[in-house]
Amino acid sequence: MPVQLNDYEGMFEFAPTSLWLEDFSGVRRLFDEWRALGITDLASYLRADRSRVKACSERISVLKVNLKTLELFDAPGEAELIANLASVFRDDMLDHHIGELTALWNGETEFSTQSVNYTLAGRRIDILMTGRVLPGHESDFGRVLIAIEDVTEREEARRKQANSERYAHGLLEHSPVSLWVEDFSRIQSLLDELRARGIEDLRVFTDVHPEFVKRCMAEIRVLDVNRQTVDLFHAPDKATLLHRLGDIFRDKMQAPFREQLIDLWDGKLFQSREVVNYALNGNEVHLLMQFSVLPGYEHDWSLVQVALTDITARKKAESYLEFLGRHDVLTKLYNRSYYVEELNRLERKKTHPVTVIAADLNGLKMANDKWGHAVGDALLRRAGEVLSKAIDAPSCVARIGGDEFVLLMPGTDADDGHSKREEINRLIDLNNQFYTGVPLSLAMGCATSIPGEPLEATVRRADLAMYEAKSNFYSGPNADREHAQEPR
Repeated sequence: MPVQLNDYEGMFEFAPTSLWLEDFSGVRRLFDEWRALGITDLASYLRADRSRVKACSERISVLKVNLKTLELFDAPGEAELIANLASVFRDDMLDHHIGELTALWNGETEFSTQSVNYTLAGRRIDILMTGRVLPGHESDFGRVLIAIEDVTEREEARRKQANSERYAHGLLEHSPVSLWVEDFSRIQSLLDELRARGIEDLRVFTDVHPEFVKRCMAEIRVLDVNRQTVDLFHAPDKATLLHRLGDIFRDKMQAPFREQLIDLWDGKLFQSREVVNYALNGNEVHLLMQFSVLPGYEHDWSLVQVALTDITARKKAESYLEFLGRHDVLTKLYNRSYYVEELNRLERKKTHPVTVIAADLNGLKMANDKWGHAVGDALLRRAGEVLSKAIDAPSCVARIGGDEFVLLMPGTDADDGHSKREEINRLIDLNNQFYTGVPLSLAMGCATSIPGEPLEATVRRADLAMYEAKSNFYSGPNADREHAQEPR
């Protein structure tokens, strides 16, 4: 049975996200005409003649928009906005329009695109638009719900930092908006009970009583969710999702939910913040949450709406960029930049003693020259496995050059440094038993800081000891034999 939007009129009208109810049935009829002419590749057909895109756009009827839409597009009313759609949807939008039309042509009922619109005052706005063909209208496109997010500020920042932001944008994924209808009346009652007890500062209270935050989380009563929410949280159906809310609202959600409670305590009934929920498959879902107590329910918070936008891809991109800034991709060890930073930090703190082990991979050039760089890279990865296994915080190990590694071990004396070098040799023996082919071998030198000695001098002493060990390796009787075995 088709969704009756009247059942959710308040939710639609006062949603904190711009919502449009549109009729795409004219587009569906035009698609049927083109199929009858033998058109099979709609995207190519539209790009060949942009007037065809405009013809599709002109066949879309806007039935209703919400208050957030009028605010976003500087419109005094719905009639004025609909009468001036040609001023809103123009220029670059037609190019982006091809994507959503192609999705509908291919039988998809959901689409997402980033585009440009214009307000009635002529102001350019970057938007993230997501849409869904409402159930019951898959065959005629008679009702399509569109959600628009203003991302102008983010896009302006992206344009200012084009090089780095383009990479993040490539990893960033967008999804349609998840909508929740919730009852916070029990939470309001709990907060009122605290006020009646004379509590004035909720932040201080929750510092002392963190269990109160968990209690409030357990009192969230979800009245309804939309289909996109079910998909977003990998639930088989709505009933399962509502039954397993404890699996969704947990762990990392507690800290931002505490801030949400404090804002509510301070009278902030509309909020926006980043949160972490959990899908039913156990995965973390990073979200931009927009929370609003619906008008008319300010007295008891018995009807609130929450809009969730999935920003997991953006968070992963940020995390990966942070990883790349501090780590060597091949070995997964820290890189030279981190090593220099850590060395300077230990120097500033005047940490003593600090033991340094300088290590160099034996036979890397021979392996590269004889069997290729793939074999050499495999040796470097194995060296990373061994060294990372040998080190625990606060010690660290970094790859500072092609085949050069340094271990910084604060609070470690010379005897402990010697023991660590023996441990590394044992790990190398185990590694060579596991991997066939070219054996792993490291030349190592160890030095422990002397009071008053700059750490760079300690590193130089470790380097000199390492070079002596490397010289002994290459002049020893087993040097060639140890690296003569062909990899398998």
